[in-house]
Amino acid sequence: MIELELFGSALLVDAPSAQVAQELCTRAAARLGVYDGHVAVEFVDAQRIAQLNGDYRGKPEPTDVLSFPIDGVEQIQGPDEPERGTDGDTGIPRELGDIVICPEHTLDIREAIVHGMLHLLGMDHETDDGEMLALQDELLAGNTA
Repeated sequence: MIELELFGSALLVDAPSAQVAQELCTRAAARLGVYDGHVAVEFVDAQRIAQLNGDYRGKPEPTDVLSFPIDGVEQIQGPDEPERGTDGDTGIPRELGDIVICPEHTLDIREAIVHGMLHLLGMDHETDDGEMLALQDELLAGNTA
């Protein structure tokens, strides 16, 4: 199961519920063969996301969404591998990472959640041939096949 924590949702007028956000993250993860893990989604203001964007991407300006993988995307299982979502015998879900969203610079919060989750899972629209954005559109349309 994908566990989700939401922070800063008071910054949103039309915030998706925690259940909707979790369903979006779960659907995105399942499409990439990940069935267990923990992700945090935080909503921040333009000043904070500009600071993070500057610190981590060298672009000191606001953006819509940033993703920060925790355990590293190279460890994520593929769809043909057995499920392995916990950390040894502790029962603690692996940390997939953090998604930081700036509502002021986001047209669709649902899209930002899916976009951030796909980045956490190793996809990169800046280097692929359109696969990430096509999958994002599919997931948002509700197509899970």
